[in-house]
Amino acid sequence: MATFTARLVDAKTGNEGSYDFDGPDDLMDRTPVRVVRHFMEFVDQTVLPSQHVDYELNAAMKNRERRIVTAMGDLHFEHGEDPAPFMLMIAAKRE
Repeated sequence: MATFTARLVDAKTGNEGSYDFDGPDDLMDRTPVRVVRHFMEFVDQTVLPSQHVDYELNAAMKNRERRIVTAMGDLHFEHGEDPAPFMLMIAAKRE
C-alpha cells in the first residue's frame, strides 16, 4: 500500500480540504478516472460516512511525468443539496 494526498477545492466557495488516503502501489499507473474513483470511495466511506456522496466527472487527466491526476466535476449529496462543483488534484504523498 502507498499513501496519497488529495486536494479538493469547492469551486463555488473556494474552500479547500487536504486528505491523505491509502491505495495500491500502482494507483497512479491506472487511468485518471480510476484514480478519482478510488479517492471518492475513500470520501464516501471515511470522510462523509453519514451521507452517501456521488459525483459526476466533467474532466479527468493525468500528468504522467509528475504523476498527478487533476479532475473537475460536481459532488452530489444524498440529502438533496445542490451539486457542488469541485476541482481535485491527487498525487503520491511526499514524505
